[in-house]
Amino acid sequence: HDFSRMSRLAEIMVVGHGAAAALVRDGRLRLPPLDYEQVIPSAIRQEYEAEREPFQLTGSPALPDGLNLGAQLHFLERHCAQLWTGHTILMPWPQYWSWRLCGHMAAEVTSLGCHTDLWYPVAAAYSRLAIERQWAAHIAPLARADARLGSISAEWGERSGVPSDVTVRCGLHDSNAALIAARAAAGRSAGDMTVLCTGTWFVAMRTVKDARSLDLGTLPSDRDCLVNVDVDGNPVPSARFMGGREIEMLLGADLGQNDVNAGACEALAAAKAVIQQEAMVLPSFVRGTGPYGNCQGRWRSMPHDPVQRWAAVCLYAALMTDTALDLIGSKHTLIVEGRFAQAALFVAALARLRSDMAVWVAPDSVDVALGALTLAHASLVTAQALTAVAPLPFHLQQYRDRWRRECR
Repeated sequence: HDFSRMSRLAEIMVVGHGAAAALVRDGRLRLPPLDYEQVIPSAIRQEYEAEREPFQLTGSPALPDGLNLGAQLHFLERHCAQLWTGHTILMPWPQYWSWRLCGHMAAEVTSLGCHTDLWYPVAAAYSRLAIERQWAAHIAPLARADARLGSISAEWGERSGVPSDVTVRCGLHDSNAALIAARAAAGRSAGDMTVLCTGTWFVAMRTVKDARSLDLGTLPSDRDCLVNVDVDGNPVPSARFMGGREIEMLLGADLGQNDVNAGACEALAAAKAVIQQEAMVLPSFVRGTGPYGNCQGRWRSMPHDPVQRWAAVCLYAALMTDTALDLIGSKHTLIVEGRFAQAALFVAALARLRSDMAVWVAPDSVDVALGALTLAHASLVTAQALTAVAPLPFHLQQYRDRWRRECR
């Protein structure tokens, strides 16, 4: 109620992660979404792996736990044989909340195309697995992410205090919302462009000119590359790792204290010391994710100085990102947005490693909320200025070569 009185509320668009769905039967929640880190027993997982289709069709790699939505559904069916009895509807996580708010059911492609195993990104159709397992038959009708589903329900109008004429739109996957905002900030002249979203996950999403002719076989399926789908249904080659979580694991309490609040000169001196000592962080600290998901993360010559540890972690994040960008063939333009876009040492190291690309940082305003607004009302969005990133004033080639040798 307090929020609804702050300003005139006209529309709601839900943005959420893609690795979840809710099952609704006869107008009531039948099963809540699983946490995508829900551990799936190995025997059940092996059953599912035997049915999965190849990456070249789905653009969806085999991911741990419940990160593949199809694996969640397979797991639920093993625990609830009557899962699909009656009129049961499956809705992706954003659309579940849209339904709760307005009572109209929908699904859309940015969530269905997010490593679910249920969608063919290039063919823009449900996968054979989704059809044969009859999951597709239970998915709510498809709508565009910006489609108006209906007005807010009387229940939610009363609970929230918002006017009855508030419109609820379909909603979309969070990384795709960030992609929309960054594309708008870059403008039409950016050419081949990659957006790096930095949060719990670091997700690199590349916009290619002729997406419909994309050969999925050029992406390594075993290094956490995947193919997302944008709001227009176009495939988006992507690569990722759990960068934000790894940074938090590595730095702990130091993260808040040394979040490049050290002066620029002090940070550069710390980075130089790290390189001279050949101190480095080796992947990975979240097993099963990222380009080195089968490796066990560790420090090599961990510095005692907290600012140097921060510098080493920034270099680690830049090296991991650089590897991810290589895997999806990124070129021309890179836009970094999200929580770690303001980590000056990280983006400067990345600019040095990607010396053949123009690297830009998006302001805090270029985020998922702006992406949703841009999708719904592009005319209301003012130009968002990007900041060019100056690369580190010293080379990282030998450090990168050593790091990659250690990773292998």
